[in-house]
Amino acid sequence: MAFVNVINCCLDSITEISEELKDAVVYVDSGCTESFKFLGAFPVLLEMGALAVCSLESMSTLDSAIGWNQKSDVQTKVVFFTCRLLTDSHRYILRRLSTHKRVFQCTIYTSISEVGQSAYPDSPLGPDAYHEYQSLLVQDYEELMKKKDSNSTTIHTHKKGNLIPEDEEGWLQLAPRAEDDTPKSPSFSIGHAGQKLIAYVHHFPLILCPFSPKFFVLPSEGSISEAYLSADQENAISSGLPPLSTGTFHDGEDVPPGVALTAQFLYHLTTKMELKLEIFSLGDLSRTIGKLITDMSSLYDVGRRKRSAGLLLIDRTVDLLTPCCHGDSLVDRIFSSVPRRTRTVAKGSQTQPNLQRAPLDVQIPLADVLREVPPKTNAQLFEAFLQGWNSYDSATQINTLVSLGDDFSESELLSGSLVSTESFNGTPYLESTLDRRTKDGTILIKKLLQEALRKEKISMNPKTDLQLMVRALAKTQSCFMRNKGIIQLAAATSYAMSEKYRAKWDSFVSAEKILNISAGDTSQDLSRQMCDIINKSCFGESESSSQGLFSVEDAMLLTVTGYILAGENFPTSGSAGPFSWQEEHFLKEAIVDAILENPKLAKYKFLHGLSHDLEANLKKKKDGEVTEEPSKALESDDDQWGNWGEEEEDADKDTSNVYSDMQLKLELRDRVDNLFKFLHKLTNLKGNKGIREMASSLENSIGDDDPYSRKGLLYKLLTRILNKYDVPGLEYHSSTVGRLFKSGFGRFGLGQAKPSLSDQNVLLVFVVGGMNGIEVLEVQEALSESGRADIEVILGGTTFLTPTDMLDLLLGDSSYI
Repeated sequence: MAFVNVINCCLDSITEISEELKDAVVYVDSGCTESFKFLGAFPVLLEMGALAVCSLESMSTLDSAIGWNQKSDVQTKVVFFTCRLLTDSHRYILRRLSTHKRVFQCTIYTSISEVGQSAYPDSPLGPDAYHEYQSLLVQDYEELMKKKDSNSTTIHTHKKGNLIPEDEEGWLQLAPRAEDDTPKSPSFSIGHAGQKLIAYVHHFPLILCPFSPKFFVLPSEGSISEAYLSADQENAISSGLPPLSTGTFHDGEDVPPGVALTAQFLYHLTTKMELKLEIFSLGDLSRTIGKLITDMSSLYDVGRRKRSAGLLLIDRTVDLLTPCCHGDSLVDRIFSSVPRRTRTVAKGSQTQPNLQRAPLDVQIPLADVLREVPPKTNAQLFEAFLQGWNSYDSATQINTLVSLGDDFSESELLSGSLVSTESFNGTPYLESTLDRRTKDGTILIKKLLQEALRKEKISMNPKTDLQLMVRALAKTQSCFMRNKGIIQLAAATSYAMSEKYRAKWDSFVSAEKILNISAGDTSQDLSRQMCDIINKSCFGESESSSQGLFSVEDAMLLTVTGYILAGENFPTSGSAGPFSWQEEHFLKEAIVDAILENPKLAKYKFLHGLSHDLEANLKKKKDGEVTEEPSKALESDDDQWGNWGEEEEDADKDTSNVYSDMQLKLELRDRVDNLFKFLHKLTNLKGNKGIREMASSLENSIGDDDPYSRKGLLYKLLTRILNKYDVPGLEYHSSTVGRLFKSGFGRFGLGQAKPSLSDQNVLLVFVVGGMNGIEVLEVQEALSESGRADIEVILGGTTFLTPTDMLDLLLGDSSYI
């Protein structure tokens, strides 16, 4: 039986275009950089004959070294990889083309299909989007080259600046040409010293971030993951999450851009994998995506020889609790603690707003872990680079490059990343970590480190700390490069399991268990625990975070978690919340006090515009300038008669201050009331009858009564499916042939039976909105417990979610609060 391997599919797609990559300068945008890092694709690109691989958005002074080994009369071939819309990448593509003296061929590979490019709202490209863009690109390139020729002095003056004419916001104006002027051939004349530029645009759908051969998410800085999944409407809670399920779905005409792009991505991904899909969905938005994918299918697709597979689409909003909680997953700990790459300073769509997803590219602080490594690492790396360099004018260029090396800090050079293809005896490190809980994963990494040390003939005590093992294995550069995969993963684990982050995570786990147990008792117990956490967080700000005390942001996350738990255990109808008026009043007052003590909470959307007032109020309080409350003023009323008429100006000033303080508190209470109206939405996540029935049946079948071993929705859902039980609310999307049988041949008794997910040997489960590491682990546990060794489960999601990401989606700028 042939196994489906997402990593191999992606790498095979790269090798298929080896002819285009040979002797080419390759540019990749930030989303593709994330994808290729997980894939370990950069060595593959060089093996295919690429001259260099550079960033598309961020131009480096080192990029000027690309042509040092080339003769002046050699023409350049350039290849671009982008997971953004062509209109969004246009100015960067032009800028990179302008840095080369002679470009004869430009090939662009984009993960957005031609239909997606043209159908995107307000797109200037028509149905023949790729061919139209080829024409527009060459037209703009021609104009740019003419401008360079006619004004070479000006260009030389701004040699290190922006050569591309832009509008006020930094965008190159891209407008479609008239149909008469559109050339019919992909080869266009530049009119610059007899050069001819040949421009091609191809679809390259397999740009994704695989954590393992069976689990992937989309790049964080790609047009698909950044596009809105829901519009601001009554049932929507965030532009980055599906709306709450109510039993309705879009008709396909007016869907958010992220929905259409996700459907096209999944269709082309499964087509590339040669899978024939039986589509099922759970949730309103997933239902819409399933319908779009079904409509894309044709009789030709159905008739081809493909492997049958089941596609299960799930709305993230069906289960918001799991990604908000801190599960027993080492990978979740790593992504929640290790620093991430800062987002590329680049605009999204010119016409549509976009989400700001957290980058998936972790920056493992190897410099911190390898502190005992000699400080000359910086110079050694550049020296090794220069020794392998051979240029026609080496003296000046080498001196220039060495001086450039001083501009990079050691921490910037020594930052690792997670690579899914790094393995030990064929077992990928990252995949092995995903399939284990925190303790087991840490033990496994330690065993792999010991094995690597044994191979390098380095003797160490088996009880040695992880960090010391990493340092021993990285003593020499050659040893470091041979074992870079396990070194980077071990360094990330050591960082995530340090006292500072381990104590905070364990405190979250304990608090969530307490909230879960309280939710099983009464609403009073749950609200009391939530108030206690909020009140204690105000004091925890000044304490050391290593003690595991919560910040106010942590308390807000636990408040969201508590409300979701309350919605599950104390169901309510209408707009009323799960708590009594008195219980909710205490919660509101606790949050108001916490905000007054911590003005940094103004970063959340429901407090926008109050940052300055909150900071000024806290400063007055710290300086002892906050006036007394009106009640206290009345108590000392008798003492004030003696000052009657003596200090009128000071009295007026005090009155205005009291009014200002009271106004701020009243405004805060209004904002907090809006917050709680939003939290009431989260308590009604299972408002749809089908979703309620599904949740109830899953709880009954799993019997998850132990609050200490709570399982997520995916575990319960897969367990029921693999045991061949029906799942209420799960909708099947009939294929083209299936609909034909149902409507036509069905009247003659030739109807087609509804397929079951459990009958498929391959299951592709995609969570619209994202998923986390503990869900991957629990799905593997469900598969193992079912004993169904004949089934392959492939998991995917819009992005990789941490609890902090969920809080940002629910209360941050993308929230519909």
